[in-house]
Amino acid sequence: MVMLKQSYRYDQTTARLEVEGLPDFSAGHADQAIGILSTWRLKIVGASELEGKREHLEALMQVVIPYVRLRLSGVVRSIGELNDPVRMVPDGSQHRLDLTSGQAEIPPLSIHLDDAQLADLVRCLDALRGDGRVCVSWPAIQHEPLRRRDLVERIPLIQRLTAPLLGGATVIVLGVLGLLLPLPEVQVPRPETGAESEVTSETPISDPAQGDAER
Repeated sequence: MVMLKQSYRYDQTTARLEVEGLPDFSAGHADQAIGILSTWRLKIVGASELEGKREHLEALMQVVIPYVRLRLSGVVRSIGELNDPVRMVPDGSQHRLDLTSGQAEIPPLSIHLDDAQLADLVRCLDALRGDGRVCVSWPAIQHEPLRRRDLVERIPLIQRLTAPLLGGATVIVLGVLGLLLPLPEVQVPRPETGAESEVTSETPISDPAQGDAER
């Protein structure tokens, strides 16, 4: 059975990603599928063309995609260690992609990307991961959780200070008003003045058993 090499390309304005491979008939793949990735090439406008094996592409995905997620969250942080094969580092208004080869005779390579180039690179990677013709089990992207400090720093300093400043100012104003306003006078209720009540005396009723004094 003749196995035909397949090639698929993902184009964006400033980036182009191309993958080549063979279908894995043992897994039931169709002729147009890529189940065995042999090589890939990445061309970014203004930078050298990159190529490598599957493991290099996976390392690129596991660094670039989490880095972009952090930047979208407003967090500026490097992804990857100094000697890792792929590393993304913030560099002023740009982003530096550091590539270190496992071969000692190949020097490290750094590529500077602006926001548009980085966005196009991620679109190419996402298109590859979502392409049903490329039947490759890509590793899950490990997103680092945002630290509490990162979440706080996402809120502008002025917005963070507005609430406590307004609360303190309100307490001070209420305290000053309480000192300036006079205390209300307590009025003692006075008895009502009017005509003196007339006291009527009633003549006691004489006892019929007693005799008449005039008699």
